[in-house]
Amino acid sequence: MNIILCDNYDDASQKAYKLLLEELKRNSSAVLGLPTGSTPLGLYKFMTDGFSEGDFSYEDIVTFNLDEYAGLSRDDPNSYFKFMMDNLFRALDVKIENINIPSGLGELEENCRIYDKKLEEAGGIDIQILGIGRNGHIGFNEPGTPFELTTHIAELSTHTREDNSRFFTSLDEVPTKAVTLGVKSIMNARKIILIAVGNEKADALYNTIHGPVTLDCPSSILQMHPDITLFLDGAAGSRL
Repeated sequence: MNIILCDNYDDASQKAYKLLLEELKRNSSAVLGLPTGSTPLGLYKFMTDGFSEGDFSYEDIVTFNLDEYAGLSRDDPNSYFKFMMDNLFRALDVKIENINIPSGLGELEENCRIYDKKLEEAGGIDIQILGIGRNGHIGFNEPGTPFELTTHIAELSTHTREDNSRFFTSLDEVPTKAVTLGVKSIMNARKIILIAVGNEKADALYNTIHGPVTLDCPSSILQMHPDITLFLDGAAGSRL
């Protein structure tokens, strides 16, 4: 586990981008695992700016997103499909057929099986980008989620829904379920890059790095990954 302490959010995002760019230049057809939420927005800005400046072409990159809310269509303002299109994909040359985001509509169990099959056919994730929740969730794998699960339906905790309510008009509008890539699939990624900033992430980061590996803190399993780099600001790393 490689821990990089950064000056601030922008510094963490930029350093994460530099590492990501190095890896993509080594493998221009990599399978890239992507998160949503506020944490990766800085990284996505560096990716889109870098693309416009000629840093890298994403034409042969394949992407798999971590999750999608249950019950939201792709064109819903709060869907993760729309989030990714608005904040990343429309500004890159990634092919639409290479973009994979779970469906939150219809038969969710079948959607999970389809997503697992697509990921298997793609050869698994080469580089997984992660954020972390204040309760230690990665993706929507909440405390208590078995580590051996692949794509599955997650019941969202009150903490997670409260944290995500800032994107909605009210807490009542935040979905209670999501389709999410499981911990097993995340851990099968060949390389993981995690970004975390802010005091509210400090306890989760301490438990991730120094605590026991336990279902009570899903991110603690990352201790077992052979190639993971964490980019933290001083607040997130304050307990280390």
